[in-house]
Amino acid sequence: MTMMASFLDSFVSNMPSLSTSDHASVVSLNLFVALLCACIVLGHLLEENRWMNESITALLIGLATGVVILLISNGKSSRLLVFSEDLFFIYLLPPIIFNAGFQVKKKQFFRNFVTIMLFGAIGTVISCTVITLGVTQFFKKLDIGTFDLGDYLAIGAIFAATDSVCTLQVLNQDETPLLYSLVFGEGVVNDATSVVVFNAIQSFDLTHLNHEAAFQLLGNFMYLFLLSTLLGVATGLISAYVIKKLYFGRHSTDREVALMMLMAYLSYMLAELFDLSGILTVFFCGIVMSHYTWHNVTESSRITTKHTFATLSFLAETFIFLYVGMDALDIDKWRSVSDSPGTSIAVSSILIGLLMLGRAAFVFPLSFLSNLVKKNESEKINFKMQVVIWWSGLMRGAVSMALAYNKFTRAGHTDLRGNAIMITSTITVCLFSTVVFGMLTKPLIRYLLPHQPTHSTLSDDNNNTPKSITIPLLDQDSFIEFAGHHNVPRPDSIRGFLTRPTRTVHYYWRKFDDSFMRPVFGGRGFVPFVPGSPTERDPPDLSRA
Repeated sequence: MTMMASFLDSFVSNMPSLSTSDHASVVSLNLFVALLCACIVLGHLLEENRWMNESITALLIGLATGVVILLISNGKSSRLLVFSEDLFFIYLLPPIIFNAGFQVKKKQFFRNFVTIMLFGAIGTVISCTVITLGVTQFFKKLDIGTFDLGDYLAIGAIFAATDSVCTLQVLNQDETPLLYSLVFGEGVVNDATSVVVFNAIQSFDLTHLNHEAAFQLLGNFMYLFLLSTLLGVATGLISAYVIKKLYFGRHSTDREVALMMLMAYLSYMLAELFDLSGILTVFFCGIVMSHYTWHNVTESSRITTKHTFATLSFLAETFIFLYVGMDALDIDKWRSVSDSPGTSIAVSSILIGLLMLGRAAFVFPLSFLSNLVKKNESEKINFKMQVVIWWSGLMRGAVSMALAYNKFTRAGHTDLRGNAIMITSTITVCLFSTVVFGMLTKPLIRYLLPHQPTHSTLSDDNNNTPKSITIPLLDQDSFIEFAGHHNVPRPDSIRGFLTRPTRTVHYYWRKFDDSFMRPVFGGRGFVPFVPGSPTERDPPDLSRA
């Protein structure tokens, strides 16, 4: 009893000091949440503005807040929160990437899978190579510090990571399904490839670089890419099987929603545990969950998960842009380069020029190669679409910032002048590209792609999908081929043979899926409705909503 009393006395005596030390954190969090609310309100009010979008709005609010904090603190700080790589890679990035996979229009994504992989994987490597070669030549002429080959390769990977959010907010996937699919798919694969390349460079010994080492680096990249994808698919299938067999909805819809969310996050953390690419893993986990798991839960859980994942992704994106805006005015980083502002401007200008060149180096050549193998004119990428794809990849955002912090700082701070220049240049490039290029995105797309009546060359999906509820992004797995539902006349010429509908990979995947996968893992049409909780007794007809 004496020991317990002394412990309580010690705890009570320390409470005031604990409260005092935590007060600043509580104030910072309150202000940050208020700023997030302001971003949402202003983003809604500026929805129809020709120049603005939600990303730019959050960025500008962050900048304005940073200025106010600088003035209040007499130039000591511009941030409410200290940047943490763990905060970004473990808490903010997973919901964004998972929702991208969960909401992806799979028919369009896999129909253009080869082109998306060309742009997202091979294109990213080409862009990384161009930027690396450029900075190697130009930076040696500038007095910015000593960089080795690993630093130059890391810079290439950092600035090869794109941010196509601004373009996706403008494009309409019902009017331009091919273009939207390419921009969306390339953006996700690009992020994953950039992080995989960056991690491969960081973990690879570049002091003895030869042909064997180059092949080893390529093999390491393929290893990470394939195993990360398989892990995401496996986690998604396990979640589908467990929910289908146990049917949690009989007793509580909360449990199946919680299990879906936890399994999605578990896939990302498992990838990080095994040193794989969490981005790729959670993306393909999202695709598999939307194809199987989502159909195995009750109707109310479908609505809940759809809106929950979309909301978490939206809040994470807004949080990132808001923080980037505030962190751009961090006085410590700018103080390190204050003696040579011309050098910092020169580095930023070189990087912007190289990322534009690196982008052009693969978009137009790979589009040309893709068009050579496309027989249908509607599936070819015309020059205007190529310009939009090129433009959509000029913006740089949170992934580039996080990788730059990982490479050139320690715990958010840097003492070396060269590293400080790279951090400030990365901030400058992200701000300039997001604000300037982002504000020009709407006018450019409206000029190149004027509004057209909604039409699609693909068959419409059934109404019992998330797409029919609210969000137009989610197109559940109806890989139904035209040739399987129409009487197609036998071609009487070479031209007719080349242009007639064919049984593509989608057709054979659909047969395999219906015969083997869906009977085991569930999915649309393979899970009979069984009323469970009271809210499921009379499910609403969501197809009419």
